[in-house]
Amino acid sequence: MPENPHKQEEELIRDPKSLDGYRGLEQGILRHEEPNNVTLQEPVSINIGTEDEPKELFIGADLPADEAKDIVSLLKEFSDVFAWTYADMPGLDPIIVEHKIAIDPQITPKKQKQRRYKPELALAIKEEVDKLLKVKFIEVAHYPEWVTNIVPVIKKNGKVRVCNDYRDLNKASSKDDFPLPHIDLLMDNTAEFNRFSFMDGFSGYNQIRMAEEDKEKTTFTAPWGTFCDRVMPFGLKNAGATYQRAMVVLFHDMMHREIEVYEQPYVTAHGKSNISSIL
Repeated sequence: MPENPHKQEEELIRDPKSLDGYRGLEQGILRHEEPNNVTLQEPVSINIGTEDEPKELFIGADLPADEAKDIVSLLKEFSDVFAWTYADMPGLDPIIVEHKIAIDPQITPKKQKQRRYKPELALAIKEEVDKLLKVKFIEVAHYPEWVTNIVPVIKKNGKVRVCNDYRDLNKASSKDDFPLPHIDLLMDNTAEFNRFSFMDGFSGYNQIRMAEEDKEKTTFTAPWGTFCDRVMPFGLKNAGATYQRAMVVLFHDMMHREIEVYEQPYVTAHGKSNISSIL
């Protein structure tokens, strides 16, 4: 009577080195995880602004001279469509999209206790909070039901990025089933083109406003008070779905023709007789 195949599989799982070719598989996985040493030329920096108010972009160093000249001319002509500062970023009309938070009514709101921070870190947090207040990304919150803590993230340059601990809020939030695209299919759609332009939405999430009735659910506590988000912050459940919904509304008649869209990153592919993009 033949052995139970499931028993054989269990034995192989317990002792994976007994599999023929396991060593080769292991080496293949390691090669896959190691970064490929691809030789690429550094992009060339160009200024499409003025000396007093520089506006820096980058183009490929290996572009033919005439093509590079045309691209620079095009970028200068339409430089007003790029955002260089928060002042250049009016945000999307709430009629197009706004972020809503659907909370399970059976879940009790939670208020996290304020964490302690080192004095130097607390001052860095205060500086970032002041910046957000000045550009009106946040506002003072009064009597919130949900309160989260700040999670300071120290960047490579030593500056602090303020993030919020939305785990409790996210657990209570319903899932938005708006479909996100398959990145592998998007890349396949642009594989036939020989030019790519990569664009990134300037603080893309922050260009989408929070629904008025849901703002205070994003309240976070700091040593100087409690604040809530007026615009969609990072870390919220369904933020990616909301952003993708906005991109579909804006670019639905161009998707799969001139452009492809995947949440925040914007990529443009050029080649042959037509143009394609990934946004």
